[in-house]
Amino acid sequence: MSFAILTALLGFAFVTTVAPGPNNLMLVASGANFGFRRTLPHMMGIVGGMTVMALLVGGGGG
Repeated sequence: MSFAILTALLGFAFVTTVAPGPNNLMLVASGANFGFRRTLPHMMGIVGGMTVMALLVGGGGG
């Protein structure tokens, strides 16, 4: 993987992780309504989905 692609992948992963997008808002609402423990599966699903999406984009599937 070239340096340019790796830099783009890391930038994409960083921005989509820290930006207050719909996933973060859903987690805040879920945490407020159901508590931390019952929100953990939701968190893990988002992390797993983000990982798959980043791998696909980094692998040229974007």
